[in-house]
Amino acid sequence: MNRKILFAAASTVALAAFVGGAQGQGNSKGLVGADGKPCAGVLDDEKNCLDASVVKNSPDRPYRGKPYDPKTYEPSQMPHFVRKGQELIYIATPGGESDDHDSTRYNGEGIIVLDPAANYAFVKRIPIQNLPASMKPEEVSAMMISPATNYAYISTRGHLIALDLATDKIVWSKTYDPINTCCERGAVTPDGLTLDVGSNLQNYHRVIDAKTGDLKGIIPTPASPNNHNMVMSPDGKTIIAAPNGVTVTVASMETMKPTKTITFSDHVRPLVINWDASRIYANLNNLLGFEIADVKSGKVIKRVEVPGEMWKAKWADPNQVFFGHGAPMHAIGLTPDESELWIGDAINKQLLVFDNEGQDNWKLNMSKALKLDHSADWITMGLDGKRAYLSSGDVVDVKTHKIVGKLKDEWGHLIHSEKFLDVQFNDKGHVIRVVDQFANGQPAAVKQRTASR
Repeated sequence: MNRKILFAAASTVALAAFVGGAQGQGNSKGLVGADGKPCAGVLDDEKNCLDASVVKNSPDRPYRGKPYDPKTYEPSQMPHFVRKGQELIYIATPGGESDDHDSTRYNGEGIIVLDPAANYAFVKRIPIQNLPASMKPEEVSAMMISPATNYAYISTRGHLIALDLATDKIVWSKTYDPINTCCERGAVTPDGLTLDVGSNLQNYHRVIDAKTGDLKGIIPTPASPNNHNMVMSPDGKTIIAAPNGVTVTVASMETMKPTKTITFSDHVRPLVINWDASRIYANLNNLLGFEIADVKSGKVIKRVEVPGEMWKAKWADPNQVFFGHGAPMHAIGLTPDESELWIGDAINKQLLVFDNEGQDNWKLNMSKALKLDHSADWITMGLDGKRAYLSSGDVVDVKTHKIVGKLKDEWGHLIHSEKFLDVQFNDKGHVIRVVDQFANGQPAAVKQRTASR
């Protein structure tokens, strides 16, 4: 059978199906088009009335179309074109020397917004500090988002700035007294109405009204000077304040008072907590690995080291230079279900993964290790724990441990920031969900994993 015969046969079948579908609505005399007028011909899927000759598929006048079907017909196609909710990645810059440690890594000032649904395409840049070009912007030390207020909060070495995410406009900018003591890493309470924000390398935290920026109180941390990193428990009742030092402070958000301190063996760097805030996992100076503290007893209960042949000789050699904030590593994160713990290996430029064997036992799994072009100095797990975002500019698939994307600015330069958030918006531009920036264990995910055993 030649092509012409095949085409003619297919055309006949298509036309029969089209006309049959149209006639299935009733006899042709009873057809009514989308304009409300009687139709003597046939109706297409948009309920337009067409002459039967128009829908005859032929080599001279090809036609593709579907007949009107009352079961699937939509009176208006507008829903396909209205504004929809979307997921976006918000990245705050500049990060100062902690992020831009060589001349190729500076990404300018403001919040860079990327679209993960479009392979992390650049969406826009939102200026935050609004300074003349002649003035160097303040270093950004943290970013938080509250769904309750729909604000993003940007901590700089000097200000706490609230940005309305519905308008991309600054709502307020606070300095607080004494001058230059604001601000560091912070967190938002589960109700979205209160912030706990570390002071700028001082020995206290500020508790702040998320709507107004007004000061609600001070949490003193005298045993933890030079406040730097912190985490908040999932229920918002407890904060763990880490200094540029060896002793962390556990404090109550309700009373705004310390409840205990925990002293590690060396200078504490980034830290994360498990789902019920009963365990702290901390990076330390002079360690490729982590120490585990039991919060209830206030004691460090375990030290986990990467095999010494991978790093000790290199770290002991003063002639070898590594970027890791002055430590073999400056990145730690739990997968939401706590099945794995990830660390950034600054000495070997790789991501290392430990499997959770239970009972505070973690086993390094080198089959999951991932080589990187740049050191990863911060880890944030994305929404639903499917992807992870590294300060090296890499996006990693959590299940396969493969790089699946790159975070780049409008000029195509990799973004090396330690302040990024994965955010889900509705069609009104309001935040529905925002990721935990610290990569702590998440109660729902942990319970789901343990229930499936």
